[in-house]
Amino acid sequence: MQSFRTEFENPVVEKDILDLEKKIYAFKNGLIGEEKFRSLRLARGVYGQRQHGVQMVRIKIPLGRFTARQLIRIADVSDTYSTGNLHITTRQDIQIHYVSLDKTPELWSELEKDEITLREACGNTVRNITASIFAGIDPQEAFDVTPYANHFFNYFLRNPICQDLGRKIKVAFSSSASDTAYTYFHDLGFIPVIENDVKGFRMLLGGGIGAQPRSADVLFDFIPAEQIIPMSEAIIRVFDRYGERVKRNKARLKFLIKEVGLEQFMQWVNLELNNQSAPLLNESDVAHFSQPNLFALSNPTDLLFEKWYKTNVFKQKQLGLFAVGIPIENGNISSQTARILADIIKIYAGDDSRFTVSQSILLRHIPEENISSLYMALKEIGLATPGFERINDITACPGTDTCNLGIGSSMGLASELKRVIEEEFEDLITDYQLTIKISGCMNACGQHTIANIGFQGMTIQQGNQIAPATQVLLGGGLLGNGFGRFADKLLKVPSRKVPDVLRWILNDFSSQHLENENFNEYYDRKTADYFFQHLKSFADTSQLTPIDFIDWGNESKYEKAIGVGECAGVMIDLIQTLLFEADEMYEWAENSLKEGKPGDAVYHAYAAQIRAAKALLTAKNVSVNSHESIIKAFDTHFPDFNAKFDTSFEALIDKNRTDTLTFIFAENYLDTASKTIKWIKIQRNEQVN
Repeated sequence: MQSFRTEFENPVVEKDILDLEKKIYAFKNGLIGEEKFRSLRLARGVYGQRQHGVQMVRIKIPLGRFTARQLIRIADVSDTYSTGNLHITTRQDIQIHYVSLDKTPELWSELEKDEITLREACGNTVRNITASIFAGIDPQEAFDVTPYANHFFNYFLRNPICQDLGRKIKVAFSSSASDTAYTYFHDLGFIPVIENDVKGFRMLLGGGIGAQPRSADVLFDFIPAEQIIPMSEAIIRVFDRYGERVKRNKARLKFLIKEVGLEQFMQWVNLELNNQSAPLLNESDVAHFSQPNLFALSNPTDLLFEKWYKTNVFKQKQLGLFAVGIPIENGNISSQTARILADIIKIYAGDDSRFTVSQSILLRHIPEENISSLYMALKEIGLATPGFERINDITACPGTDTCNLGIGSSMGLASELKRVIEEEFEDLITDYQLTIKISGCMNACGQHTIANIGFQGMTIQQGNQIAPATQVLLGGGLLGNGFGRFADKLLKVPSRKVPDVLRWILNDFSSQHLENENFNEYYDRKTADYFFQHLKSFADTSQLTPIDFIDWGNESKYEKAIGVGECAGVMIDLIQTLLFEADEMYEWAENSLKEGKPGDAVYHAYAAQIRAAKALLTAKNVSVNSHESIIKAFDTHFPDFNAKFDTSFEALIDKNRTDTLTFIFAENYLDTASKTIKWIKIQRNEQVN
């Protein structure tokens, strides 16, 4: 194995990258299996894609916040290791595709030179922390959430408690009650509030989208700012212990809360809160920006400028400064265009830009004098399209272009609908706030369930032939302050008929809506049945033509080919793998103790014992769908443990919840864990014999 060393002085990051390199070597040489390796690489942002032999690499951009220098770095990396395309995601990340597995450690090393990480961009962990793109500039905000969201990101990054959850945890911070970060469908959501001169948050819990969407519960109308991390950690610890770990479609936090009820869930949370303290926050980490040069104010004669200004330019709370939105078709921007955009940012704007949850870009801190010159510069590279976060700024996941789970061509359909809107419904772009979102499957990465008009990739069958189809959804959207609507599923139509479906909907809205009536109010007044009755003719499949069997953006006949999804990681139940993981986690515990991190050491030791116990129970064909079920079942099936240790497995392992955390306690806990794992290995040998 040829190793390399990174060119920056961060031993933690260097260890991460070298560990990935070692794991790749072990996988290539048959030392670890494919399933085990998959979970390891996912937690490091390396994701299998539809095309064999190449990877998608997800770059984690906290709050979607980037500098011009970072944008150039990502563009350079894409050119060197990928195809020169940057794909903006609905989690404010960047994805690059067609990366060779062997090159991922080197790619990561290059990104870290400008403090860009891959760590925990995928896998069963706390994913990227998203935030309102207007944080720090929102005229309605109680305070800037930027330092709190950053603090949250840094606290849970590499935190042992969230490296191997049952499923992912998604977190969002909104800048104000307008809730442009969509907290209502997140596992944890935060909206800033001030009470009696104290900064705090309205805290949301247990939301989600996907096939079974759920609105988050309002956990607290007000929780002091310094308490959000201890509370979140306690919630994550409960999810770690009680959450489902076998049935992936039932393993999100929302299902655990639905199953046990919020009252019981919070009783468990309060138990976990006993031994925690709030980490220190550096409130100086606000949305700083560089002061750009000033240019002479002018009024472009360009006919599109007025429409662009109306839909793409926003006043900031800072006097004389503005933000400018840049729609990015399908979230795809070439590396060449990205570099030019980085130069434009350095000239005309403050160097504090955002990738958006609608897959576009917001430039911030632009003096009024610079707006017209900025417009002309953006126009030269094709980035001055009117309609930022309007109906033509369509959100679309990668779908069948690269995703293993894709059923429909989300981006191909989005491009066609964008063309229809800009050619036939220009007035709707400037006069109304409508959203269209498209997902290639039910997992809703394109967030179709929260759109005014949503589309989801599906299939239909005619005889022995399969054609691409699209489910039509209407009536989703944001209500504000932690509340929102999920769209109604209406009907399924052949994908080639979707543009005509959209034409009917938009023509009807244009002619039938009342004055000052938004799309969802019009939809509610007309009722879902009204739309179903008028659209059901488009669902007819009796007269399909050859073109109906070719999906948008494709030239060949449609083939349904679904691979193994990796967004939520995989389950690993092989006994020998579990025992290997127990040893590995115990080694992490010892290293953490040597590094002066007793809390991390105790959690790793806890996790090591859980792994070892699960190995024994797996051999007995016992349900091991959560940490709690493992702990309870172990005492039932192995009563000799109590005789050996003079205590139950549950009482022994739960000392990390009941005893005060000190360095001496951590040493003793690790010593007991070591003896527990050795005892379990002896029992396993007896099982085999």
